[in-house]
Amino acid sequence: MSGTMHPDNKPLFIQIKEKIEDQIVNDLLLEGEQVPSTTQLSQFYKINHITVLKGINLLVDAGLIYKKRGVGMFVAEGAKEMLLRTRKSAFAEHYVVPMVQEADKLGLSTDELFQIITQLKGSDVHES
Repeated sequence: MSGTMHPDNKPLFIQIKEKIEDQIVNDLLLEGEQVPSTTQLSQFYKINHITVLKGINLLVDAGLIYKKRGVGMFVAEGAKEMLLRTRKSAFAEHYVVPMVQEADKLGLSTDELFQIITQLKGSDVHES
């Protein structure tokens, strides 16, 4: 598989869905803008168009993109805001809660935890 899909444990259609979501969040696909067709995506990523369609349909079901019959698919109004809200909530659940629980186990105060976060946020230690 080529393009920029990553061989991880996620099914390809989920990877397609997340790739398009990332493009919306990062302003590479703007609200009201046309999304590449399933044919273009399947050729770019060299995967079956039915797999791509499955990922696209998840985005349609979530209200992030919509189809104009005979024209194509477009990013829905409010899609970026919806994605950011969902991702911020998931971030808190998946990262912050476990971090706070571990900090409690280590006996770190809130100030110490903030200090660690502030140091890391301001450094060049960001993961790629």
